Amino acid sequence: MNKLIVITGPTAVGKTALTLELAKHYGIPIINADSRQIYKELKIGTASPTTEQLQQVHHYFVGSKSIRDYYNASMYEQEVLSLLETLFSSSPIQVLSGGSMMYIDAVCNGIDDIPTVRDDIRNEMKRRYQEEGLESLCEDLRRLDPEHYEVVDRQNHRRVIHALEICYQTGKTYTSFRTQARKPRPFTIIKIGLNRDRDELYQRINLRVDDMMQQGLLEEAQSMLPYRDVNALNTVGYKELFDYFDGRWPLTEAVSRIKGNTRRYARKQLTWYKRDEQVRWFHPNQQQEILNFISHYE
Repeated sequence: MNKLIVITGPTAVGKTALTLELAKHYGIPIINADSRQIYKELKIGTASPTTEQLQQVHHYFVGSKSIRDYYNASMYEQEVLSLLETLFSSSPIQVLSGGSMMYIDAVCNGIDDIPTVRDDIRNEMKRRYQEEGLESLCEDLRRLDPEHYEVVDRQNHRRVIHALEICYQTGKTYTSFRTQARKPRPFTIIKIGLNRDRDELYQRINLRVDDMMQQGLLEEAQSMLPYRDVNALNTVGYKELFDYFDGRWPLTEAVSRIKGNTRRYARKQLTWYKRDEQVRWFHPNQQQEILNFISHYE
């Protein structure tokens, strides 16, 4: 039976280094599952694999899209499944690695078949949000889909807008598309979670942010200012620097907020992954133990 090794865990835990060693051990490429590293313009702020790492092992879904491209988890699911059909013909073991919960879940379990939103609908919802505000859109969602209105994060304008887009495009409720049925996969999935002591992880996050700033994150974020409203840039590291450019706070405060928000995101990732009883947890330094676990996995 073909096996897909899924390496996941919080940001900065050490997924890239461990996955590189596994890929070299098995002689296979790496399928990236980071929803922001897909964008070629966001190299520094997303901690994309370095040029040297990309030369060591072939990576899929790194720098393959532009922030101007529309892309979502459903599209990712279909592209990865198609790619795996080809890759499994060369090796019965493949590896997918990243920290984007929705992207990993899409590949492992499938996601609901929600229609791709038309540009005219998307532009109209964007106009309404700018002119009417979030409260008006929430009231609209309450009228069109009261069931989803009760469960959606009504402070998250993107989620509210997306639900309304589906309602207006299809004439159906957003709820009607959310079946949450797990889709069967023609391969075995081995989920490996990486984690560290909290203080150690937080120190790595803080050091990574400092390193990003030294590499030129400020300049990268500044070059993205014309596109700040696209969804890809609703990302820790860029949002805080956009506020710095707006004069909301000094650069030192922006960097401090990037560190704090990244630590908060790492906690959110761990909360998500630890709900999944199929994940087997290791320290990133336990490479041999991970190899042994994979080899004995039934």
